[in-house]
Amino acid sequence: MRASLIQIRVDEGESVTERRSRAADLVRAEADADLVVLPELWTTGAFAYDTFATEAEPLDGPTHEAMARAAKDAGVWLHAGSIPERDPDGTLYNTALVLSPSGELAAAYRKIHRFGFDQGEAVLMGAGREPVTVPVPGTTLGLATCYDLRFPELFRTLTDAGADTLVVSAGWPERRRAHWTLLAQARAVENQAYVLACGTAGTHAGVPQAGHSIVVDPWGEVLAEAGPDEEVLRVEFDPARAAATREQFPALKDRVLGLAPPRR
Repeated sequence: MRASLIQIRVDEGESVTERRSRAADLVRAEADADLVVLPELWTTGAFAYDTFATEAEPLDGPTHEAMARAAKDAGVWLHAGSIPERDPDGTLYNTALVLSPSGELAAAYRKIHRFGFDQGEAVLMGAGREPVTVPVPGTTLGLATCYDLRFPELFRTLTDAGADTLVVSAGWPERRRAHWTLLAQARAVENQAYVLACGTAGTHAGVPQAGHSIVVDPWGEVLAEAGPDEEVLRVEFDPARAAATREQFPALKDRVLGLAPPRR
């Protein structure tokens, strides 16, 4: 499988409309890929809290429309990052979109773990409730967004649901970049799965972003890593290695805690 992680730069000098158009062009340029991934809240910036309400859109809003056209033009599976979604009841969510090569919406994932410690996203947005997996040719994607990376139980749930490629879109701050790399490798090792983690570059509301998008194999080896600036990280990997790793080193079979009790 060929994957392209588009580490787009988010800065205040570019409007959401301009960045949406530019991102669509970047997706179209990756027609040789099977899967293209964008970061979290790349339309607004993950820390630009004061723009969430004004830029929020429905699932079928302008970002969905632009990304659906781009996915269809490129003929790729597209994890279009996440958007500030406004539900019909008015609640905002941090929602990731996955589009098929025909431009159809294959899945939407509302971020479960909201960042902010009783401020920012944690109070401005509602919490998702359902983990989401997406079967694509050759693998099953498990979806997570940024702060989710700190919660291993979500990733184990995705693994139990059949995921062998874990896709994380993020707007991760530079000051905690070491955690970004460490946690991406940990989630790969403990679930014996690939991790494709795509972050943003630039600065969101004064918060420098880490960049350094990363692809990790089921043994925790880094297959590719971006730098701090905008770039497209391209990698080729064999999803079947996840199943092979789980067979060769069957640690997941030795789980004791967290399993459903046997029926009597």
